[in-house]
Amino acid sequence: MYKIDLNSDLGEGAAFDKDIIPLVTSANIACGFHAGDSEIMDSTVDLCKQFNTAAGVHPGYPDKENFGRTNMDVTPSQVYDYTLYQLGALSAIAKAKGITLQHVKPHGAMYNMAAKDFALAKAIVKAIKDFDSSLILLALSGSKMIEAAKEEGIAYAGEVFADRAYEADGTLRKRGLDGAMITDENEAIARVIKMVKSSKVTAYTGEEITVDAHSVCVHGDGVKALEFVKVLNKAFEDNDIKTVPIAEVIK
Repeated sequence: MYKIDLNSDLGEGAAFDKDIIPLVTSANIACGFHAGDSEIMDSTVDLCKQFNTAAGVHPGYPDKENFGRTNMDVTPSQVYDYTLYQLGALSAIAKAKGITLQHVKPHGAMYNMAAKDFALAKAIVKAIKDFDSSLILLALSGSKMIEAAKEEGIAYAGEVFADRAYEADGTLRKRGLDGAMITDENEAIARVIKMVKSSKVTAYTGEEITVDAHSVCVHGDGVKALEFVKVLNKAFEDNDIKTVPIAEVIK
């Protein structure tokens, strides 16, 4: 039987978190920089505890106006500090509730910039290692972040996306470009099943590229997303793919 983690970016103020969390195996919780606040973090951790969903830190750039999706002119030192600060914030809430955090997944522009920039990737990984070396880095398969995790000796998991197109170099096609989003539900599901079973995905330009599919991301910001998670879980069941938390996939 194949195994895959199903993760979702949560704690960002969407109304559907309470419905998504029972259906995924890992939750990436915003820490107040790109979205969320202490109250939302508190309630999201409560939901993870209630439904036994693994909780993780979802650090982003301090840019709520643009939801953390705009590239910023930042230094590795700043990225280290941003990551460490947000690790501490969510960890304090989790500790008070008796929850052990599982992973760290950067958000938006931080994620995409660090996927290509080794210095930024190294800063994120160093912050994780210095704070709690048992935390798993969840990052784009084949990215500089995975390379940095290997160099620093921390656990990592390769993330793939159900609703995003890939470039030939394995990076995500930028939002706003033609074909960047996979809008056909059947196509998205077929792509995910292929990534899990064969570790391959067809790039936007037609090349077959290799991916490490430890975890699939679904975005939790709407009713359509909720329905897609349900359909995706059924597809996994039909294809002999078991959904489990990241820690179980990579062990």
